[in-house]
Amino acid sequence: MKRFDGGSLIPGASWHATAETEAEVVRKAVEKLRTEHGETEIRPDMVERIKARIVEVPGDTRH
Repeated sequence: MKRFDGGSLIPGASWHATAETEAEVVRKAVEKLRTEHGETEIRPDMVERIKARIVEVPGDTRH
């Protein structure tokens, strides 16, 4: 299981994205950036920063 914590990139963000694959975590994180933070354009460097902050987590921690 892989996880990205929004607060690791956006100060004060408390959400996270968890999925089986890195691609799905990135997709979920980008969706959160659009819906919760009003981002309209997600540049490639932002995707790379998300990927760099994805960590492995044990078990099923989806919320």
